Amino acid sequence: MKKLVLMLLSAASSVFAFASCTKDDTTPSAKSQTYVLVHGAWQAPYVWEAVRADLTKAGNQVIVIELPGHGTDKTPLHTLTLDLYRDKVVAAITQLNEKVILVGHNMGGMVVSAVAEKIPSKINKVVYIGAFLPTNGQALVDLAFSDPDSKLGPNLVESADKLTLDVKKENLISLFINDGSQNVKESVLTNYRGEPSIPLTNKVTLTPQNFGSVEKVYIKTLQDVVVSPGLQDRMIAGAGIKTIYTVNTSHSQFLSQPTEITNLLAKIGQ
Repeated sequence: MKKLVLMLLSAASSVFAFASCTKDDTTPSAKSQTYVLVHGAWQAPYVWEAVRADLTKAGNQVIVIELPGHGTDKTPLHTLTLDLYRDKVVAAITQLNEKVILVGHNMGGMVVSAVAEKIPSKINKVVYIGAFLPTNGQALVDLAFSDPDSKLGPNLVESADKLTLDVKKENLISLFINDGSQNVKESVLTNYRGEPSIPLTNKVTLTPQNFGSVEKVYIKTLQDVVVSPGLQDRMIAGAGIKTIYTVNTSHSQFLSQPTEITNLLAKIGQ
């Protein structure tokens, strides 16, 4: 009997050791997130397609916003405001049960800032990628006019009714996607649409209690000639952002280096 008990104890010990070893050696799977992606000026949801596909393949939920007046949206231009953009994003997020990682590019930085002010409890992190990052009371034009290193200004043409701004076609590629493939460059030209003017002049209201309570991350675009690295540095410092990444790309990094952007967003989500 004593021998039998010892044999049973030995077997149990072996099973426990195996179970413990199996648990310790198992690498946990990457944490899935919900990403909400907001495009910038002169752009539309198509710019996020490669990033969206890769994030989704990795098990994340991805929502790409089409801002009013962009892509195929036909909202009358004279009715567009930054608040309307904000409310489109807010409506998409409030339908979800979980917090999101909210990502904005270019003018989308203004939008995601306004969203973070409106629904801070629904935002896990706000990620700015080569984006305008305002302080309270600023409009996009205020930031753009403070950027002497940007090459965009001289290439803008206002429509006769003052409702849109166009980029000179001959310089569109060199400004936005100089480092992209030929297919990507052709896609930018094909999908181009004049940018609604009114929201660019709308000022944001941001408070320490709401906007200030949301964690922020900035991804700098080092070859950017639209939102220059110098302006990016000043906006980052003004917002007190501590988590900063860099990509050695032009302004449209999700088109020229989508894998790099996907990897950074996945890292930010962990």
